[in-house]
Amino acid sequence: MEFITSANIACGGHAGDEAAMERIARLALARGVRIGAHPGYPDRANFGRVAIPMPAAEIERMVRGADRAARHRGAQPRRPHRSRETPRRPLPCGRAECGGGARHRRRRSGVGPPRTLFGLAGSPMLDVWRQMGMQVAAEAFADRRYEPDGTLRSRQFPDALIANPRQAAAQALRFARAGKVQTICVHGDTPGAVDILRACREALARVAGRPRRRALPYQ
Repeated sequence: MEFITSANIACGGHAGDEAAMERIARLALARGVRIGAHPGYPDRANFGRVAIPMPAAEIERMVRGADRAARHRGAQPRRPHRSRETPRRPLPCGRAECGGGARHRRRRSGVGPPRTLFGLAGSPMLDVWRQMGMQVAAEAFADRRYEPDGTLRSRQFPDALIANPRQAAAQALRFARAGKVQTICVHGDTPGAVDILRACREALARVAGRPRRRALPYQ
């Protein structure tokens, strides 16, 4: 929590449970870290990273349930857990993800406060979500390798993860300097994630010319 400005909290599908959500939300809010709902396929064995055929209505119900649980704890952004590691996502699936949260928001408060939906930078779903009235943020990963076409390298390959903190920090700096993303993510299950976060935070702080613990323009 010391090195981040927002936390994506698993909502019980691919990982997490009520007790874990409560504990992590309290830790984050006590430190001024924004929290977001992180819904995912109900597949703990594969950490939600294998696509599961689901009707759009069922995806919406899943996302609404995650939003309800996370909203209770003060969540603001939302980041769908990816099963397809490319900038492209089936449109019905992406619309259902967005629609689940949007319907829950309208049902609760008529219009509801602005929400931010995190999506992979370069994905056409960002434009689709904007057209559906959502506020979006293009996301990049400090701890994942990319293919030349902008897709994420499949986790089937041994070099898909960047576990070296210096290399991850260098990639985070490249993204920040390019100015095409609004949030930079490090996965909590990446080996050495805390060291990677520390390196990224310090590198971004140096470039921004700000004290390390102050909020940065990148999540």
